[in-house]
Amino acid sequence: MDYILIAVIVLGAIGLVAALVLYLCSKRFAVIEDPRIAQVMETLPGANCGGCGFAGCGGLADALVKGADAGSLDGLSCPVGGQEVMNKVADLLGMAIANGDPMIAVVRCNGTCELRPKIVEYNGLRTCAAMNACGAGETACGFGCLGCGDCVSACQFDAIHINPETGLPEVDEISCVACGACVKACPRSIIELRKKGPKGRRVYVSCVNKDKGPVAMKACKAACIGCGKCEKECPFGAISVEGNVSYIDHTKCRLCRKCVAVCPTKAIVAVNFPQPKKEEVES
Repeated sequence: MDYILIAVIVLGAIGLVAALVLYLCSKRFAVIEDPRIAQVMETLPGANCGGCGFAGCGGLADALVKGADAGSLDGLSCPVGGQEVMNKVADLLGMAIANGDPMIAVVRCNGTCELRPKIVEYNGLRTCAAMNACGAGETACGFGCLGCGDCVSACQFDAIHINPETGLPEVDEISCVACGACVKACPRSIIELRKKGPKGRRVYVSCVNKDKGPVAMKACKAACIGCGKCEKECPFGAISVEGNVSYIDHTKCRLCRKCVAVCPTKAIVAVNFPQPKKEEVES
């Protein structure tokens, strides 16, 4: 009987000591969360898409609160909620925030089935990542879209689909929130986020082929050949030619479309501009 009593007393003492140690540790290492983080979390859309550059809305909320304490929210934004949500967050944190230009995903490949015919048949795993790992794909262009739809699978907002006629992904301007998921999913980096532009108008080079002109044209009739005519024509210094391919800086472009007119392969695309009048076309 004495042994049982002693055992109970010893175990009780150990339990009390352990409880005391845990209590002291909980007080010493307690993490106190700023209540504003929860408030910002409630304001954010909760998509957890990662388009803000953080793992989820929780990471962005924490960064916004820390940014407010530091006196600046520059570089922090929620692509899903847009300017409306960011204004609410700024009001909540007592900060001012500059209006950001709306962004949209752009597919920089115009190599349709007609312009970029298949030369081989791929019978492996039907994903862009797998096909890209195996080589150039089914066409002679080792830079263009593979058409398997990894970008489609990555989009949480049903904003991008493969056109069955062209074999290329197309972005729904209304549904796209510029989260960047499709950009990360593309193994060939042909999708990028660009300024949506006034009235949705934008100009960009729809090609990323870095092969020299004759090789690029042999693979795709709509390829950029790096001739530099667009660069010389641009009065705003928005175009540069690097690695045999042109690129238009959307922060400098003034949408004059002079580059579109001089491109010999029609690799430069102008989106959402009004169609020229019939008499202007005929003249």
